[in-house]
Amino acid sequence: MLSKIEIKYIQSLCHKKQRQAEGLFIAEGAKLADELLKSDYRIKKIYATADWAGKHSTRAEVVTITEIELQKISALQAPNQVLVIAEQKKRVDRPVLEHQLTLVLDGIQDPGNLGTIIRIADWFGIKQVIASVDTVELYNPKVIQGTMGSFIRVQLWYQSLEGFLQTATVPVYGALLQGKNMHTEPPVSEGILIIGNESKGISPVLLPYITHPITIPRLGGAESLNAAVATGILISHLKKT
Repeated sequence: MLSKIEIKYIQSLCHKKQRQAEGLFIAEGAKLADELLKSDYRIKKIYATADWAGKHSTRAEVVTITEIELQKISALQAPNQVLVIAEQKKRVDRPVLEHQLTLVLDGIQDPGNLGTIIRIADWFGIKQVIASVDTVELYNPKVIQGTMGSFIRVQLWYQSLEGFLQTATVPVYGALLQGKNMHTEPPVSEGILIIGNESKGISPVLLPYITHPITIPRLGGAESLNAAVATGILISHLKKT
């Protein structure tokens, strides 16, 4: 039986300050648990129903709990069998821009958008994402859930985008309403694609570094596209297969 202290501790990891202090994050559901167990992420503890625990063998510590206890520690409306506490990864390497398409995110605020964008990147074989320091945190539970495990395969760095772009030696594409029709651009073998904030777009300080401003031609009356949707459309055209 889980103690009140343990329940409170697990719930506290839903807050960024506590996650950063502990260097941990939460992932929920059978799919994410399976993905993490196959990855090189270090698992601190697993809380699972008897049904899940009986079907899985792992060296990580597994605490068997009831469905009611899972509901108490879960951030999901419909908890799914298992909750994993894992260690965050600290990126110390640097992205390599040559011979691949790199995604750059400028101020993405919505956790669902970031999670979906990472999942889209994974679908199209994009291995690295650079995010501005004001982009929502990767280990936000909603981001992790939204990736459906893709965060394990897509590397993400947080850094000053202006400083990063100053040293870029590959073409820089920017999603802008005033850009060139994306259909006039051929697929690319290497480059950077910048996706701006959901409401403000790309920061003015970054505009001078864009060598190829592009846009998705609008045929109907919608004023804008969701950031993740726009990312998927642009990547599907730009990514050389």
